[in-house]
Amino acid sequence: MSTSAASSSAISGSSASAAGAAERPGTGEAAGRRLAALGALLLTGTAVPTAVLTVPDAAVNVVPAAADALGLGDSGAAGLLRATGLSLPALLLAVPPGAAAARRFPAWTVLAAGLALLLAGLGAARLADSVALAGTVRVVQGAGAGIVLPASLVLVRERGDRALTAAWAGVLAGMLVLAVPLALRAVPPPAAGADTPDWRAALAPCPWLAVAAAGAALARPLLRGRAPWALPAARRSERGQLLLPLLPVAGFAFLAVVAAGAWSPGARLLVAGLAVPALIGLAVTGGRDAPAGSPHGCALVMIAVGLLTYPVAGPLAGLAATAHARGAGPPLLPFAVAAAAAVAGALAATRAPARGTVRTGLVLMVPALPLGLTADPGDPWTLLAPLAPLGAGAGLALAASLRDAEPGAALFGLTLCFPAVLTGQLAVLSLQAARLRRARPVTEAQQVHALLAGFQSWLVVAGMVAVLLAAAAAALGAGRRNATSGARAG
Repeated sequence: MSTSAASSSAISGSSASAAGAAERPGTGEAAGRRLAALGALLLTGTAVPTAVLTVPDAAVNVVPAAADALGLGDSGAAGLLRATGLSLPALLLAVPPGAAAARRFPAWTVLAAGLALLLAGLGAARLADSVALAGTVRVVQGAGAGIVLPASLVLVRERGDRALTAAWAGVLAGMLVLAVPLALRAVPPPAAGADTPDWRAALAPCPWLAVAAAGAALARPLLRGRAPWALPAARRSERGQLLLPLLPVAGFAFLAVVAAGAWSPGARLLVAGLAVPALIGLAVTGGRDAPAGSPHGCALVMIAVGLLTYPVAGPLAGLAATAHARGAGPPLLPFAVAAAAAVAGALAATRAPARGTVRTGLVLMVPALPLGLTADPGDPWTLLAPLAPLGAGAGLALAASLRDAEPGAALFGLTLCFPAVLTGQLAVLSLQAARLRRARPVTEAQQVHALLAGFQSWLVVAGMVAVLLAAAAAALGAGRRNATSGARAG
């Protein structure tokens, strides 16, 4: 009896050990998935803001200090502003090859290369002692940022987690609203009687975030563990499709840079006006191809987000900074609320049908533009009326459009987002320059009034373009759904 009992006990113990051993791998795999998701979330929260923060040009606040340090006259100061504004053209030119590289090589390697380039540009900012070097630094920063953005999107999509993709979309939309206020707050115009700041601080206004992104990138391989590669390999046609916008985007960037320096406001506005239908045409052309197409018009939503967030929030932040005391910069609260609304809207998009959510997001963005006509740059609370629905709508629409998009479609849309940013920026600056030329202001108050009038003209134009983009996105999405239904029926 005792021998039988001992044998039964031994068998029970070995069975329990085997069961525990069988459970432990599953538990470890779940923990590995959570760590991998944490690594992707850390990269999203640091790499995407770092990349977007290379776009704002805070050099306008340090022009007197830079002119004194470099011995520049009026024409030299204008050349400095053109040089420090080169980060955005460099960024939009780097996104298509960065997207193709992220689908051809390990995305983490591409991300690390982009961050290294971006950090090199930020580190070299303190060494710039001429206009040419300042422009070179900004080009390097923009190129690094243009590589980081698509690589970070691929890393997030590898996880196959809807919430992570939504978080990436929300952070991108939120930073397009918050980037200019952060840069102007970091490098405000000097107060009367204050010490002259180092003008080179405007070349790298928020370097600490790039250091955090580098840390998150270094931790990524440790947190990822043995998580499998979740994305199918890119076909050659997909990589070719990602490079499709490169040539027209390069031509537009060249025209924008040349126009900003020598052309009249009307000619610049014409360039921006021609860029909008060109971008829509690229989106529709790419949408007909399966790897670059999206059932919910991802490319058109990317254009809408790029055109209506940064070019609206940026000038509004500049006007708010002018209305407040020198040395303080714009109030961050309304822009931070809008950025938080973008993230919240993106996460909310995971719980609703994608088709209706895209439409809802675009509809939210449209009334935000006429609401901007009532905003008083001197009153931070009135800024919430246009900014909050703008951020929420952008996050909602972008996250929903990315949900069912193929990797190639998501990246193709990203290649069109920042050309749309440049288009909107060129349009609003041209309208403001036209108002200044017409008003010929003498006092600072008259100058602010002319800038505000130009900004309000841009809001009217942007509202009409927003309606056009919403209609185009709805039509393209309906066309793809009908084509899919027909193919299934056949």
